[in-house]
Amino acid sequence: MITGDRRSSRFVGIEAGTGSGGPLARPAKRIKTWSRAVAHDDETFAALVAEHEASLWWLLADGYRALTRDDPIAHRYLLLRFILANVIALALLGAAAGQGWVGVILAADQGGLCRAITAVFIVGLVWSGQRALELSRGLNELERFVKVPGTQAPAYLAALAGCAAASRAILASSLRLKLANRIAPIRHLANSLVLLGLIGTVVGFIIALSGVRPEVVSDVAAIGPMVSTLISGMSVALYTTLVGSLLNVWLMVNVRLLEGGTVKLLTATVELGERHVRP
Repeated sequence: MITGDRRSSRFVGIEAGTGSGGPLARPAKRIKTWSRAVAHDDETFAALVAEHEASLWWLLADGYRALTRDDPIAHRYLLLRFILANVIALALLGAAAGQGWVGVILAADQGGLCRAITAVFIVGLVWSGQRALELSRGLNELERFVKVPGTQAPAYLAALAGCAAASRAILASSLRLKLANRIAPIRHLANSLVLLGLIGTVVGFIIALSGVRPEVVSDVAAIGPMVSTLISGMSVALYTTLVGSLLNVWLMVNVRLLEGGTVKLLTATVELGERHVRP
């Protein structure tokens, strides 16, 4: 028979986690250890999240500085600018298609003039993307030559070895003409979009006026077809002008980006060439 004092002492030992009835002490210790481990893991996870956010903000800040500053080091973001400008334009085009405006233009395109203008624009857009990639590679080559010792010199810098000042000026002029010649066809395509739009305007007016017949103006039954032909011709005239003008603006934005990259490549190459041949 267990006395009350013994039961009381055993109960007290269990409550305190001591004595022979102390199996509860081990789970309590495990719970405390587990809680400390969880708290440590939470702190580690919070530190990793804070570090990731700090690196993300640093990357965005560095990208903003590189996009806004005007120096040759911003060349690494030349393709980013090109892609960003065209993504914005594509988003606007998608919004117009969502409103049904693109479908209306295609439905009114009787002779395929709007589709022809769009095809010319696509050629210019692909061409400008190729030129942007070439400019980026050229600027990367210059930076690699400056920062990485032992890198092979670009062709222009290699041609400057042992040349006098007059010869270097001729080579710089030749380089300027070569770089400008790369962009000239794209600018020509951009300007041709407006001209094609004006041609579509003339064709639309011809279509509109071709349905007007003065000898049957007094005939009520003939007025309907004449008005229909007039509206169809005016639609062709206005829509071709609109498509040509908008695509011209889009392609000219890319031409401006290419011009800026070309100027940076030219100035960086000439300056580096002068420092390269300077004793």
